[in-house]
Amino acid sequence: MPNIDSHELENLCINTIRILSADAVQQANSGHPGMPMGAAAMAYTLWTKFLKHNPKDPAWIDRDRFVLSAGHGSMLLYSLLHLTGYDLPLDELKRFRQWGSMTPGHPERGHTPGVEVATGPLGQGFGNGVGMAMAEAWLAAKFNKPGHTIIDHHTYAICGDGDLMEGITQEAASLAGHLKLGKLIYLYDQNRITLAGGTDLCFTENVGKRFDGYGWQTIHVDDGNDTAAVAAAIEQAKADKERPSLLLVRTHIGFGSPKKHDNFSSHGSPLGEEELLATKKALGWPSEEKFYLPENAVAHFREALVTGAREQSEWETRFHAYKAVFPKDAAEFESFVSGKLPEDWAADIPKWKAGDKAIATRVAGGEVLNALAKRIHNILGGSADLNPSTNTALKGEGDFQPVVEGASNMGAVGGVWGYSGRNVAFGVREHAMGAAVNGLAAHGGILPFGATFMVFSDYVKPSIRLSALSQLKTAWVFTHDSIGVGEDGPTHEPVEQLAGLRSIPGLTVIRPADATETAEAWAFAVQHNGPTLFALSRQNLPHLDRSGVKAGGVAQGAYVLSDAEGGSPDVILIGAGSEVQLCVQASEKLKTYGVKARVVSMASMNLFEAQDVAYRESVLPKLVRARVTVEAGTTFGWDRWAGSDGAMIGLNRYGASAPGDEVMKRLGFRTENVTAAALRVLGRNAEAEKEANADLEFAVVAPMHHA
Repeated sequence: MPNIDSHELENLCINTIRILSADAVQQANSGHPGMPMGAAAMAYTLWTKFLKHNPKDPAWIDRDRFVLSAGHGSMLLYSLLHLTGYDLPLDELKRFRQWGSMTPGHPERGHTPGVEVATGPLGQGFGNGVGMAMAEAWLAAKFNKPGHTIIDHHTYAICGDGDLMEGITQEAASLAGHLKLGKLIYLYDQNRITLAGGTDLCFTENVGKRFDGYGWQTIHVDDGNDTAAVAAAIEQAKADKERPSLLLVRTHIGFGSPKKHDNFSSHGSPLGEEELLATKKALGWPSEEKFYLPENAVAHFREALVTGAREQSEWETRFHAYKAVFPKDAAEFESFVSGKLPEDWAADIPKWKAGDKAIATRVAGGEVLNALAKRIHNILGGSADLNPSTNTALKGEGDFQPVVEGASNMGAVGGVWGYSGRNVAFGVREHAMGAAVNGLAAHGGILPFGATFMVFSDYVKPSIRLSALSQLKTAWVFTHDSIGVGEDGPTHEPVEQLAGLRSIPGLTVIRPADATETAEAWAFAVQHNGPTLFALSRQNLPHLDRSGVKAGGVAQGAYVLSDAEGGSPDVILIGAGSEVQLCVQASEKLKTYGVKARVVSMASMNLFEAQDVAYRESVLPKLVRARVTVEAGTTFGWDRWAGSDGAMIGLNRYGASAPGDEVMKRLGFRTENVTAAALRVLGRNAEAEKEANADLEFAVVAPMHHA
């Protein structure tokens, strides 16, 4: 291996990142070469001089976290992962953006070793990093002891101009500044180029002053290729324990390309073969060969394997010493990290029975959540300024807030800030809440939840989708789940949200019918390795009689709540949430017409679809074609359960402002309407007319084969 001085080696390593990224994008004939080429020097500086990580163990709990928020520059991350020794072979970089490769167009958690979170939708990674820093701060406050530090790491991210235009980053930055997350350090790739042109078209604000106002430390680096200046800025950022830091690093997109340097054409398109060769020549690259990796550069990057193994070994030695002195704390820490629940986790879950005082499922949810939190000590979360309404406050558990030295919950590294409270006040920041909850889950050691009204799930939707894509163990608590909200009116009454959320692959959506189903839903969620979403009522709901339940429950998605006596049912009434009680009442009314009705509670379509054929047939036998579905929301998606001979009672319009009970009745959610619909699907139209009340607006969608 030829000798090379340190300056030459550094330049060689930086250009290795640039050329490897450009080669991969060119081979794929698709991707974003400009950002990796422009940000290579600052990424090299961070990864080789500061980032604490072990490529052989990407899950080491005390590693630094790195997030590429500007996920379109994914080849920057893939290059770094391969070069530093992660299990990402060069052949996978050669298959960038191809079917089945480990190098998709944007980073995906769980798909590529070393990728912490799925990024690409701009701003999400920025918010994820805030959640990760919160997790580090909370775990440090809880477990670190004088003379025994087992949690002490930083969260780094590279973000771009596009990230900082997105509203989610503004919410997340404001929250991070308030929380004084001093171990959060973001490198802003300030290349002043977007996909459509220069940022002077739309983005001319003073970003530094904005972040100053958020309570961040802002550090300007005039030349992103000056690795000494970048390193000094990172050192300065690490020294500030009270403020998150934004390093505004002036870079040049497409650096090294004679024609595409500082040109928006290099943002989202390959350089082209001719320009790629010209770039290699301009950078003094030693070979025109595709995917050529200089031995000196690879050897230097692979020092991360030795350094990482040493750092992890030193941490393990510290942890063993900690365990000897604090065995109980160590055992709890290990259970948090492994995700293992305590044996008695369900001991305090309340129980209800038919005849107990009716309560809203949001209230029941709060009681269950608090019961779980008494036993599962790493449940952490909050709402977007709606704790009194969503009932998600963890009683007696304190607020997650920075605490000045000397306060009772001081315990963070350095002895300056402590964060032992478990209630997160996200503020009116639904977007940031969603991304931060994902970051809390992705960090590890935390069971996080976020809460707001169901209608505002639209603000959280991108984060929910990414939690499902990444199969993060998150809980989304959405209350005020229907037009039963009442007086707040149609702006606050969800109609179409449930259908959209149920359509997200990998997301378990549960709409409990009463308090007992709510408890079952939470029991499922804390055991499920993936995201769970709760749709909970504002209005009080009666406790359902379960004396007729023979099998199944919320964990199976749908089950037979009550059945007709004597043989198979004539009609099946399928309800969800608060509307199950209407099905129960209608089944009793149908007895007066000699109709045998089965009532099915469809708490979760997702879970029911996952059951085997035999179970689904036992609940909804194909031979019983007369069915009525009932839900106070859009009918979209219910046709698969109603079938071609059934009817759907739903709401394909917006709600209204009036007391909740009146809104429900006016829009067709009445026992008489369900009864009439059942009689119609049985072809007993004359009797159905007796039940229907013409002066009310019906929400029945007529069955296909009956008038």
